[in-house]
Amino acid sequence: MTSPGSPSETRSLIIERLVGDSGEAAQVIGAGRGMAERAVPLLQKSLAGELGAQVAVDLRAVEVSRVPDARAYAGDTFAMTIVTSPTSSDAMTLVIDAPAIAVMVCALFGGDPDQPVSPIERELSQIETDVATTVFQEVAQALNGSGKRSLDLRLPVQRAMSGLEAKRRVLRDGAAVRMVFGISTPTDSGTVTVMIPQRILLGTRGGAAGANDDQTGSDWRARFSEEVMRSTVTLEATMPLARLTLGDLAGFEVGQIIEFEETAQSQARLSARDKTLFVCEFGKLGQNYTVRVRHPYDAGQDFIDGLMPG
Repeated sequence: MTSPGSPSETRSLIIERLVGDSGEAAQVIGAGRGMAERAVPLLQKSLAGELGAQVAVDLRAVEVSRVPDARAYAGDTFAMTIVTSPTSSDAMTLVIDAPAIAVMVCALFGGDPDQPVSPIERELSQIETDVATTVFQEVAQALNGSGKRSLDLRLPVQRAMSGLEAKRRVLRDGAAVRMVFGISTPTDSGTVTVMIPQRILLGTRGGAAGANDDQTGSDWRARFSEEVMRSTVTLEATMPLARLTLGDLAGFEVGQIIEFEETAQSQARLSARDKTLFVCEFGKLGQNYTVRVRHPYDAGQDFIDGLMPG
């Protein structure tokens, strides 16, 4: 993935990876609906004109969601692809369900649109996967836009994946807008689901991304508080032993007793994820061992103390 060009864009990517950068639901849905409604006639024209598929395209839903939910309503058989951009490895996730693939295959290969389409209840064939890829290309092209409002997608899209590959593909979690397009004939219909991270959508629509430069430290703390502050970490308390030479260490034997220094009990270190947080005092309360926080850990002072142990 190409690195973003400014510190504010870098910060936005970090925030989005941690908690999923998001905007107001009404703003997100409004921006997504506007994009989707403009794409419907373009998609209808490309499928009917360039591909010769006589199918109807309609917009069925626009809502806030999470990227991993792209496959939630696709059933057991579906195809999926992920489209990248210069600033994101997952700027758009597309999923097409089996009924929509069946409709497109029938339409592209001259099937009677007034006759029911045989459902696909097996693994997709190579031809069906190729058809899904073609649909993804047209959908991505219609939504991509142009100029300053363009998503700047890297097209053409990658070949669609299906089966176990599509089901096991890990999707990075994050807030997104979910667009559902219907593809139908008089007798059958299916859906194409499009997931766009909210950071990407609002960044091209003058929303959250444009406001990121004005965010203060308190704004980011408020954003973190709901998600990050609930995260669990493992605390470790360690107590220093005596200072020994390598020769003494090499002479250790099984069963040997090692004495603590006199101040060891008051120099316990409380750490989380290999980062020392506090200097504590080791003790006991009833049947349980305890550590009592004495003061925050000062790495600079600890370095100085290490240079002058006396």
